[in-house]
Amino acid sequence: MNDDRDGFLLEFLRHDGRGDYASATVCSHCCLGVPQFRCMDCMHREMYCQGCTVALHTQNPTHRIQVWTNLWFSEVSLKDLGLRVQLGHRTGERCLLPERAFNDDFTLIDTNGIHAIALDFCGCEKAQTHAKQILRTAWFPATTSAPRTAATFRILELYHLLSFEAKVSGYQFYHTIARLTDNTGLRPRKNRYEAFMQMVREWRHLKMLKRAGRGHDPGGVESTQRGECAVLCPACPHPHKNLPDNWETVPKPKRWLYALFLAIDANFRLKRRMVSKDSVDAGLSRGWAYFVDETEYKSYIHAHGSTPQERSTCSSHNAVNMANTKASQGLAATGVGTIDCARHNMKLPNGVGDLQKGERYSNMDFLFFSTLQGRCIDTLNVSYDIACQWHKNLWARMSTIPSNLHLDHLTKSIRFFIPKFHLPAHILKCQTMFSFNFSKHVGRTDGEAPERGWSNINPIASSTKEMGPGSRRDTLDDHFGDWNWKKVVGLGATLLRKMDEAKEESAAHQAAFEELNGALTPETTTPWKIGIECWEDNPNDLSVVNPFETKVAPITQAAVRLKLAQLEALQLQQGIDISMHADVSPSVFIALGIDLESEQRQLKVDVAKQAPHATDAQMTTIQRLRNSLQRKIEAWKRFQILYTPAVQLLETAIQSPPCQTSDIIAPENVKLWLPSALVCSKHIIDARLPAAEWELRYAQAGDALEEIRQTLRLRSYMYSFKRDWVRGQCANTRAQNALGRVEAKAAAAAEKYHAAHAALSSLAPILHKVGWNKKYKVLDRKDDVRSMSAPKKGESEGRMQLSWIWLVEGVGDDEDEVVQDCLRVEWCKTRARAMRWTEEVELLQEEMRRVLCFLRWHADWWHVKGAISSPDIDAEGLIAYAGRQAQLRRDLSECFERMWKAHLPTTMPVASTITFTPATPSTHMDIPDLDIPTLNLLPP
Repeated sequence: MNDDRDGFLLEFLRHDGRGDYASATVCSHCCLGVPQFRCMDCMHREMYCQGCTVALHTQNPTHRIQVWTNLWFSEVSLKDLGLRVQLGHRTGERCLLPERAFNDDFTLIDTNGIHAIALDFCGCEKAQTHAKQILRTAWFPATTSAPRTAATFRILELYHLLSFEAKVSGYQFYHTIARLTDNTGLRPRKNRYEAFMQMVREWRHLKMLKRAGRGHDPGGVESTQRGECAVLCPACPHPHKNLPDNWETVPKPKRWLYALFLAIDANFRLKRRMVSKDSVDAGLSRGWAYFVDETEYKSYIHAHGSTPQERSTCSSHNAVNMANTKASQGLAATGVGTIDCARHNMKLPNGVGDLQKGERYSNMDFLFFSTLQGRCIDTLNVSYDIACQWHKNLWARMSTIPSNLHLDHLTKSIRFFIPKFHLPAHILKCQTMFSFNFSKHVGRTDGEAPERGWSNINPIASSTKEMGPGSRRDTLDDHFGDWNWKKVVGLGATLLRKMDEAKEESAAHQAAFEELNGALTPETTTPWKIGIECWEDNPNDLSVVNPFETKVAPITQAAVRLKLAQLEALQLQQGIDISMHADVSPSVFIALGIDLESEQRQLKVDVAKQAPHATDAQMTTIQRLRNSLQRKIEAWKRFQILYTPAVQLLETAIQSPPCQTSDIIAPENVKLWLPSALVCSKHIIDARLPAAEWELRYAQAGDALEEIRQTLRLRSYMYSFKRDWVRGQCANTRAQNALGRVEAKAAAAAEKYHAAHAALSSLAPILHKVGWNKKYKVLDRKDDVRSMSAPKKGESEGRMQLSWIWLVEGVGDDEDEVVQDCLRVEWCKTRARAMRWTEEVELLQEEMRRVLCFLRWHADWWHVKGAISSPDIDAEGLIAYAGRQAQLRRDLSECFERMWKAHLPTTMPVASTITFTPATPSTHMDIPDLDIPTLNLLPP
């Protein structure tokens, strides 16, 4: 690019002149006039005379024209050149009785600017209204009475999509178009911003009605029912649309597949200032999409909104305890509450409403029951971040809700959950009772769907905050509809990705559970299985013991100190620091060598802890430890000469006499040359020595793993104790030092295991040992040395897999009640993880089936809408639109089916048969009145 800059710059500048037409003296089109004019929007920017320029732009009245002034080009409008646009007739035809726009001043907003148009309406006897003439030109009038401003369909479509994707505000967009018209401010035009926003609002509303099929209804727009314009989730259960005929009578073990998952949340970014009021700005939609009907909603809130609500008995949730204290000065709405599809992240019909003063129960109750109105679903799973409090008196509060919204909860299975991300903020009891991870028949649902949707809608909060109540609801309805539609067309890729992941994770977690289950005896696991199945079958029975809650009381600080002392005593019993014996057998010789290795590792740790500027006392302590270890190694090496004389030859060949004190090898770094190190050098040694070392190393590996497990359990207890009871800097410092000592013990045990594993790896080939490494695997300090309940970095509860150190055979033989309780809880959790992933596969298969059935049903629905037989020429548009929408649903269904082919069952149950009664050729179906003046969307 650097080499071409001059050339590119010259080409840019060339366009400011006449270029190839600099020498032209006659118009190339008519061969009569002088070529002074060019169009900035036509392809080749050819120059024509005035008459030809006007004639060639009869169908393009919004093109921008420039005139050559002998020195430069200057802007000029087609209106100034004499172009008049005739409506109500074919292009080129003139009306015998033309009616000019008011004051012959008509403004048209298009993608390339704001244009003054010389406009003539048709004044013939059978002429349509001015508004309809404008609409049939693919322009949208700002008013139905004497329109003086319009916008082209293409600019409204462009802004509509930009507002969805780029969240461009109307103010920014309009002034961008204004700058395209004049970027200097020297030729200002009348500000049509308010008229443009009025047209945008009406455009949004009419688009919603069109896509919902309201133009095909003989009853017209006014017969629209609540929620009828919402984009439905095809993967959710809809009786008579995508559920089998026998869905209500399927066996109980499979009924959960037809459950509806709801997620409740509030967004306090979507505020609205106290601007305008409903009597002035009532809104075009009256509960037809996502917002509830404002009249009924506000009547209920006015009557019951101030009812005191009980304080939280869980953590101090602001949503509960501060519901009536949310800052609301100057605000008509502090945010919005929504009810979403919890699995597919779509807004539900009549599930959105304004919050007047925080997240009060009265608001959320009304929205919850409103969105469930008319839904014939037997199983309901509800997710809410304060579900543990909100659900307590829900059915008692339902009595205050209008009777048409009541839910027959006694005949339904309804469960309440807390979203996974919010769950850790609750008390321990809530974390198990309301967990998606531990409850059966919910798959891998996380309940966080609304949170994902806020990232899409929050960017428009700054513009909707300043809108009137009706404008804001209409705008948010439109954005929610677009969000749902994008989710619908993306279901193919979304469900496929989830299915691929679910099948992989299901296999992995099933294998993990089988491994843990196999390491425990049936006598141990049978009572656990009975207990957890009883709890799963009675989720709302508080008398049933929750198997995921620990039964053993937390360890006390005194018990922690006792445990540390016992670990030190155990080390003494294992032979550490034991003096040399005179009579040494081969096994004792190897055992002493292994003990010396342990002392070397400990001394290395002590030396590493020493500060760079250690005191004399500290250096003296280290030197004494080194002297003691040196004497032990020298004593042991005297026996080594007897058992492995080859070592002396090896050391003689490797070592050279030290030249200075710094060259002397410290005792902690002296190589001991045990048999496992000699086998690699191919020296001949007594066969009894490798066998003895193998037995000792094998036991050492087991002991090291047990030490790791004990210290990890101890660390978990100490963390819990520190979190719950330790307060203050001094106490926290002492607790942190104690934790540091435990961490050091875990690290030492891991080093011990590494040494044992390395020795076993060296000895196994010569002793022909196989299969040992299935029990004693390579230990990864980062991923493997963790407690039962600790996941790997980045792992969530539902994806967590137990470290293999807890799956070693015999781990369940420990009779310690703390160990057994930990094992029981972890066994239940591992079983739950495997079950959730298996359920997820089943649920995704059912959702894939439902999506295909819903799309086919919707295609048939549109097909019936298009079955119109009428002599009215307007019917062709209705038929064409319905046919295109039906084909779109069929195309989506076929595309998704190809994508999911590998995951769909060979025999897929279809939805219950819907009987449509399309109009016969002899039947006349009334066309809704499309006369624009009677629509009267907004005042002029």
